[in-house]
Amino acid sequence: MDTRTPAMTEITGAERIDRLRLIRSDNVGPRTFRSLVRHFGSARAALERLPDLARRGGASKPQRIPSEADARAELEACARLGVSLIAPGENGYPPRLTELDDAPPLLGVRGVIDTMMRPMIAIVGSRNASAAGLKFASVLARDLADAGFVVASGLARGIDQAAHRASIEGATLAVLAGGHDRIYPPEHTDLLQSLLASGAAISEMPPGYVARAHDFPRRNRLVAGVSLGVVVVEAALRSGSLITARLANEQGREVFAVPGSPLDPRAAGTNGLIKQGATLITEASDVIQAVEPIMGRPLNLREDDVEPLAPDPDGAMRERVVNLLGPTPVQLDDLIRLSGASPAVVRTVLLELELAGRLERHGGGLISLI
Repeated sequence: MDTRTPAMTEITGAERIDRLRLIRSDNVGPRTFRSLVRHFGSARAALERLPDLARRGGASKPQRIPSEADARAELEACARLGVSLIAPGENGYPPRLTELDDAPPLLGVRGVIDTMMRPMIAIVGSRNASAAGLKFASVLARDLADAGFVVASGLARGIDQAAHRASIEGATLAVLAGGHDRIYPPEHTDLLQSLLASGAAISEMPPGYVARAHDFPRRNRLVAGVSLGVVVVEAALRSGSLITARLANEQGREVFAVPGSPLDPRAAGTNGLIKQGATLITEASDVIQAVEPIMGRPLNLREDDVEPLAPDPDGAMRERVVNLLGPTPVQLDDLIRLSGASPAVVRTVLLELELAGRLERHGGGLISLI
């Protein structure tokens, strides 16, 4: 098994409070959090600059920044649920998740903490799964668990729940779209409680948060991010499982697909993945043989990859960048070229717009004004 785990660190209680305040502030996501901390040196320093950055971006109202009391209240709510808020590099934060440039700066973990430090394989698929698909997912999950892998999935109906149930005796990880106390679907609350005895559950959302439609793709990036590879058992042509597969591919994870009948629409997505280069599998040994070489490689930590920001772009340059933006998404490289501004200046203006709630980021590095 993968024994090359990075040295563990631990942040202070004050830093945890600062991190929580920053990531819960309006218009601050994991990528923005990372840029701010990298540029200003700490979450506390970034918090001090947030109002000014949002004002420069044209914010129409004051930005909501949680107080220390708000952050402590969330920590207390997590403690009542048995949830620990863990930062990248701390024990219990999935090592492979730290490779992502949008890794959560704090992750809510509940269950057996050591589960998070073991190698994981994700199994995902159709909510409206066939009997054959459910059986295969169960057999695959059980065999992977017997081989020492943690089986990760999204606690959804269909393939997800079959994979969780079959690997409970080994260990399974449930990745939640909502808060730890807002389980979706509700009928899987008992399943979650059962798997916590030997496995774990994670969420980047606060207690009380109810998942909405746009939260599931964000959840899917975590399913792929914690794993060495993602197995898609069944998936229609338009399904969340294919989003997970795409994210896994973008993250450099292995993508596996189980072939199915051309007559079954639930196999159209998996058959399409195979045509696009995903590894065809029919048993757990196919997956294990593919990931064994990866397990010995050191992790590709990207803490130094964040691009620098500019101290304070002048008004004319800021206006030039903003005027090039509109409701039609454009590439960052095109914005830099057309504006004649330095990459650092353009990134800073975009950060200001994002903190002001005026910028939308799309897939493929595209950006537009809201």
